[in-house]
Amino acid sequence: MDRKVKKSRVRALFNRHLASLGVPKSVHCLTLRLAEEFAVNSAARSPVPPPEHAPRLTDASYLHVALVTDNVLAAAVAVASAARSAADPGRLVFHVVTDKKSYVPMHSWFALHPASPAVVEVKGLHQFDWRDGGVIASVMRTVEEVQRSSLDYHRCGGSAEREHRRLEASNPSTFSLLNYLKIHLPEFFPELGRVMLLDDDVVVRKDLTGLWEQDLDGNIIGAVGSHDGGGICADKTFGDHLNFSEPAVSGLLGSQCAWSWGVNIVDLDAWRRTNVTETYQLWLQKNRESGFRLWQMASLPPALIAFDGRVQAIEPLWHLPGLGWRVPDPEVARFSAVLHFSGPRKPWLEVAFPELRQLWLGHLNASDSFLRGCGVVEWQ
Repeated sequence: MDRKVKKSRVRALFNRHLASLGVPKSVHCLTLRLAEEFAVNSAARSPVPPPEHAPRLTDASYLHVALVTDNVLAAAVAVASAARSAADPGRLVFHVVTDKKSYVPMHSWFALHPASPAVVEVKGLHQFDWRDGGVIASVMRTVEEVQRSSLDYHRCGGSAEREHRRLEASNPSTFSLLNYLKIHLPEFFPELGRVMLLDDDVVVRKDLTGLWEQDLDGNIIGAVGSHDGGGICADKTFGDHLNFSEPAVSGLLGSQCAWSWGVNIVDLDAWRRTNVTETYQLWLQKNRESGFRLWQMASLPPALIAFDGRVQAIEPLWHLPGLGWRVPDPEVARFSAVLHFSGPRKPWLEVAFPELRQLWLGHLNASDSFLRGCGVVEWQ
């Protein structure tokens, strides 16, 4: 009986892992319905944003929020929650960067569901008109390195290790090109000096003006790192992300608090004055050439190295991560500005924690015909 119980627990964990990787039928349905609507409904093809609001896209007096994502439903919740929580939503400008495959349904959603009075821009990677040959070469270097890493990652190690890596690589974020292209924010927004970067798996619960106004003290990026004064890491350390038994990374401090993507304020002008992007690309290459011994393939570890010494710690209240791993303390959640569903139990999946899933679904319109027709929300 003991063996059977242990076996069933392992099977349950494995099944939960598989369930966290798939695209739910409801989300797939929504993507197809929106693509179809784009083809047959001129309203779904209308400009996003409308021409009269286009000047806001480069106006520094507005609060600019970037999302780099291919998940229409997640982007819808992130934008809706941020606009709903804003003291003055008319000051918000959202820049949604997506890939060519997701551009049509993403455009269709925000054309039919504007976040007024906030403004939303949807732009596919294929629509960036980079005329600078150096910019094109830099972006292509990242794209090609991620593609090479994807191929090499599956070839390394023995059969058991390859099987383990196959399961790891099935995680959508491991080789998601969009995750790695965050390193090109200055190229995405050449006319902006500052931007707030949100992951798509977040719910914003407080006004973001305070985050926008953070003093970065000459640094490039503001992120939750350690609690002020105590030196206690709010989440993970460098040692949790990097393999410090490898000489190449031994010069860093393993106990140093690691920041993460999810909720960041970025000084693009300061970034442009550095070689952070080139450093990131170099470490991607080094990890591949080491046989992925420096870190398990992911987009954050090379960023920890590239931005080292250029990150300003911000108050922990701005970012509560890990809601895809655990249910947070209600008091901590109540005071947090942004809830981040990092971890396998994403809120659009059936394996999400029920109470957290309901919180996330609360930012979707339960009477929307697209959401009801695809079973994203229940019929009322």
